[in-house]
Amino acid sequence: MARDYYGTLGVGTKASADEIKRAYRKLARELHPDVNPDEAAQARFREVTTAYEVLSDPAKRQVVDLGGDPLESGGGGNGAGGFGGQGFGFGDIMDAFFGGGQGGGGRGPRSRVQPGSDALLRVELTLAECASGVQRDISVDTAVLCTTCHGAGTAAGTSPVRCDTCGGAGEVQSVQQSFLGRVVTARVCPTCRGTGETIPDPCQQCAGDGRVRSRRDITVKVPAGVAEGMRIRLSGQGEVGPGGGPAGDLYVEVVEKPHETFVRDGDDLHCTIRIPMTDAALGTKVGLDTIDGHAEIAVEPGTQPGTITTLRGHGMPRLRSGVRGDVHVHLDVVVPSKLDHKQADLLRQFADLRTRDQSEVVTAGSKQSGGLFSRLRETFSGR
Repeated sequence: MARDYYGTLGVGTKASADEIKRAYRKLARELHPDVNPDEAAQARFREVTTAYEVLSDPAKRQVVDLGGDPLESGGGGNGAGGFGGQGFGFGDIMDAFFGGGQGGGGRGPRSRVQPGSDALLRVELTLAECASGVQRDISVDTAVLCTTCHGAGTAAGTSPVRCDTCGGAGEVQSVQQSFLGRVVTARVCPTCRGTGETIPDPCQQCAGDGRVRSRRDITVKVPAGVAEGMRIRLSGQGEVGPGGGPAGDLYVEVVEKPHETFVRDGDDLHCTIRIPMTDAALGTKVGLDTIDGHAEIAVEPGTQPGTITTLRGHGMPRLRSGVRGDVHVHLDVVVPSKLDHKQADLLRQFADLRTRDQSEVVTAGSKQSGGLFSRLRETFSGR
């Protein structure tokens, strides 16, 4: 019985030569022994190779289309494991593994001109600078275009020549004999590093690289509202590539310095103000220097420890928006730890006047316990 060569490659009987070639390339990449050493995969690779050898030969394919098997009728050439049959050679193997173009060529030489790498710098900013935005001049040690050869890498009046090692191909090939037949492998030419050409007379300034190291100053405009870890991209301000290739990008990462008063939470700011218990009981006003000016905080009579007062619109500006966050002021009521005799007498008199307000232990089941015990649970559950 004739073998199903079309089914082996997973194509229809009307498939074009290009479709058959693409199907083989896909399967060869998956099943080649260098990629998949499994014995079953190697057997499958031999079948796929044989099917491609047959179907890529118009004469053999005609035999298959007429219901015969060209390998059983004497037209087998090298058989199931052969790489030398008509219509199948070294170029097809190179195409399958290296993506070469038509005619069996390899990957070909790569250009000496390559894109440059991106660069990253960090800049420290205060909270006020993050809020208002700032313009900074920074020094960058990077690769710039060689002003002598303008990226060519050659001395004046000279030009690159074809590499003698690879003949301008950019890669060198070697043939190895295996149980599957001859296998062609390719690697980057060690002499020209894949460019296919060498520079016998390099530029003395850049030694043939087309770029040199230099320190230059760049002005960075930091917008208002930036935060820790944000990056500002400066397009084309990174390193110039080999051969004078296009420069990469420069990224400036924001490092926010800790503030002595405020702790940042997104667009909001938090701070703590300590007030005496007398001010908390009687009420008062407390001044606070914010990042955009000065504000007065009203402490209501009877303020309890942990009370939070919010100043709307006095926080950090939202990036690229006119909206500002808030300032949350946490009031810490301070109980004096040491009293002189006069202060102690006054507090005793005050305590005598409040004999009706007796201390009371609040139980968990009482109606008054909700707020207190909720706060306690929240406090201890967070530990």
